[in-house]
Amino acid sequence: MIETALRDHCIGVADGLTLYCRDYLGDSSHRPVRVPVLCLPGLTRNGRDFHDLALHLSAVRRVLALDLRGRGRSDHDPDWRRYRLDVYVEDVIAVLDTLAVSRVIVIGTSLGGLVGMFFGVQYPERLSGLVLNDIGPELDPRGMNRIASSVGQSAPVDNWEQAAAVIKAAHATVMPDFTAADWTLFARQVYRERDDGLIVRDMDPQIGKALREGPTPTPDLWQAFDSLGSLPILTLRGELSDLLTQATVSHMQQRHPTMSAVLVPNRGHAPTLNEPASRAAIDHFLEELS
Repeated sequence: MIETALRDHCIGVADGLTLYCRDYLGDSSHRPVRVPVLCLPGLTRNGRDFHDLALHLSAVRRVLALDLRGRGRSDHDPDWRRYRLDVYVEDVIAVLDTLAVSRVIVIGTSLGGLVGMFFGVQYPERLSGLVLNDIGPELDPRGMNRIASSVGQSAPVDNWEQAAAVIKAAHATVMPDFTAADWTLFARQVYRERDDGLIVRDMDPQIGKALREGPTPTPDLWQAFDSLGSLPILTLRGELSDLLTQATVSHMQQRHPTMSAVLVPNRGHAPTLNEPASRAAIDHFLEELS
């Protein structure tokens, strides 16, 4: 069994914030050099979401899991207006430049997929492939309204049992087969314990304000998607998703005929990427790129 070497990076970016990135180095002594994977999390999430996937992938390639600004161990931005796509893209470039990584394959969940998409538009020479996890260039209003109404509104809880109960109440329809142990792990991924003992969401609440009051007009997602040209793309859609419709996936395939699309059973927004269907699709996509 290959042991993965883990390294934590704290990287300064242009506006003075420090971002956290976990580096899964794996064992490169007996494998060919392959393009690293960069994992980018969703709107309210952090790089911990990718831990199991990163351990799996690091057997054959380097994996980076980034906490976007305002999430996880990265600094919160004192100006909520900088929680936006163009800033996230520049953060990605700063991290890759600091780590001397010239090209990556991005695996992006939800917001992370959009960041990967715009990264590919602005820096096409640095993106070798893109996995879009339950996200695309058209967002179902049902999911957007659900997300916009809840982001940044979570109250602190007293213990981890309460955190798991809150998460289950919010996501039971998304992960209908989750066990009690799964909900506890989920809570540990999205909450953190403060110095005063309270358990809080591991994100800046101002991210909710940025989503609801952010810049207008919003970026043209279809134009960005079309600009990716012949880039290899894999799109995963949760069968129960209320953010990415099957009609949108079909439209994406019409406009990007080489795109692969996989439906992840019994999942809403968004698959954990630990499901057998997700793992098999990602493994196949990466092997084809190699």
